[in-house]
Amino acid sequence: MTSPVALDPELETDAEPVKGEQKLEGRSPGQLMWQRFKRDRTGVICAVVVILYFVVSLAAPLLVKLSGTDPYTLYGQDPTYADKPILDQFGLPLGYFGGVSGDHWFGVEPQYGRDLFAMLVYGMRTSLFMALGVTVLLMVTGVIIGLIGGYFGGRTDYWIGRVTDFFLSFPQQLFFIAFMPVVTAFFVDPREETPTYFRALAMLIVLWLLGWMGMARLVRSTVLSLREREFVEAAKVSGASPWRIVRKEILPNVVTPILVQFTYSLPSTILTIAFLSFAGVGFVEPTPDWGRLFAAAANYTEQDPAFLFFPGLALVIFVLAFNLLGDSVRDAFDPKSGR
Repeated sequence: MTSPVALDPELETDAEPVKGEQKLEGRSPGQLMWQRFKRDRTGVICAVVVILYFVVSLAAPLLVKLSGTDPYTLYGQDPTYADKPILDQFGLPLGYFGGVSGDHWFGVEPQYGRDLFAMLVYGMRTSLFMALGVTVLLMVTGVIIGLIGGYFGGRTDYWIGRVTDFFLSFPQQLFFIAFMPVVTAFFVDPREETPTYFRALAMLIVLWLLGWMGMARLVRSTVLSLREREFVEAAKVSGASPWRIVRKEILPNVVTPILVQFTYSLPSTILTIAFLSFAGVGFVEPTPDWGRLFAAAANYTEQDPAFLFFPGLALVIFVLAFNLLGDSVRDAFDPKSGR
């Protein structure tokens, strides 16, 4: 029997939307997340601040050229600049607030007279991009290991879990300090100066070996709860390969914790790199680095407390902005998490 709806030609035509009425359209989870994120003013402001830091780091050579300084010249000891004294007889900056002036925007370093603005922007460049590379490597390693252990389970998961527990047993801060000289001594004669690029590579290896476990455990626990879900079982019944199931069904559902964990890991990695440089096993003179600035400021605290102000303020703002950005990203993906 033919349906009466099909006999009515007027009902077969598409209904035209009323003038002024908004046409409803479906949105993907990514679009919904983006709309929720845009409504979060704190998250948007923090995202702008974080992007600004990376832009400043990329444009460090241009900014330093604009200021007319560089992070390596000893302006307080170079005879070329003797006509513009910036240090007194005790090696302290002349002027107010650490020697802030039109020539030296953030002041100068005591004893040597190096420009603090140039040292800071180059130090941000070193720390941010070093931390970005380390964090990406940690995320990729943790995701791969977590996916394998969580999906396949059994003996595979057991042995991966034991290896993870083994690396978690190391006290990280102590082993960071202990491993750095060991790693460099394997390839560089202790009597020779270690190149900066090799120090960066050694830090990358040490931070990678001792830092992937948290991400691996997070992904593993998420995959364990996903592999028993109906859509995964349906994919198995349809004959999909394990690689296709992991890539098409499971991996898209662990993107949220991966992104949130990334936003928390990057500032933590920056602080770790700064700690290594502060302890003397990371970047050393004359390479500009956030940690080196804090190490130098520790020596100048009594003489020139202003030397710590700009590097400390820049680091606090960045870490705070990135942590708040992580909260906003988490709430945008899962609105219930903020309740």
